[in-house]
Formats: sequence, structure tokens, C-alpha cells
Amino acid sequence: MSRTVVATTKAPEALGPYSQAIKAGGFVYLSGQLPIDPASGALVEGDIAAMTRQIFANLSAVLEAAGSSLAKVVKVNVFLADMNDFQAMNAAYAEFFPQDPPARSTVQVARLPRDVRIEIELVALA
Repeated sequence: MSRTVVATTKAPEALGPYSQAIKAGGFVYLSGQLPIDPASGALVEGDIAAMTRQIFANLSAVLEAAGSSLAKVVKVNVFLADMNDFQAMNAAYAEFFPQDPPARSTVQVARLPRDVRIEIELVALA
């Protein structure tokens, strides 16, 4: 089975020794994305909904670079610094999956990179 690294300048660069995504076995495995504007490198300010939308813009760009799309997503993992953000995150999330949403887990974590409030990773069909 082949393994292909996926990278795009339309999403933030990896913050460490990992790839934005790996394409293998008919799937695309995306690393977690933070609410970072890829043009400026700055964290998105504002509420959790704005952060969620920026993350999905980043994820969409990586999926596009892999030849996939949000329509092919099968699993999403959402990491929240505060579960009190769940309702607002969930409302913004629903904008991206209006029908037949993928499987998902959402967990509260003690801390995220750059002290952000949210990180999202996913798996999609290639």
C-alpha cells in the first residue's frame, strides 16, 4: 500500500514534525487543524463559531489538495478546551454537514497547542 504526503499553502503549515495529511488505502487522514488564518498565521479571534468555521476552511483546503472534499468525510474528532462551547461549535459544525453527517467524537481536553479553544481532525475517502 502506498502512502502519500498531502500539503497545501492554503492551510496553515504543520506546527511540528507531522504532515497536514496522509493519503493511504483509499482514505485521507488529516492532522488536527487549529483556528489559524493561513494567510497571516494568526489565530482567529472571536467566538467558537468563528473558530470552527476557520478550521473547516483549513480542513477543506487540505482535502482539496488531496483530491477529496467535506462530502467524503467519514469520521471527525473535535477537541474542545471547554465543553461549554459545545452548543455554539455544534451549530457552526452543522453548516458543513447539512445532510448525512459523518461519525463524530467530541471531547474536552486539558490543553491544546497554542492554548486554542478548539482543534478538529478528520478522516475522508480519497
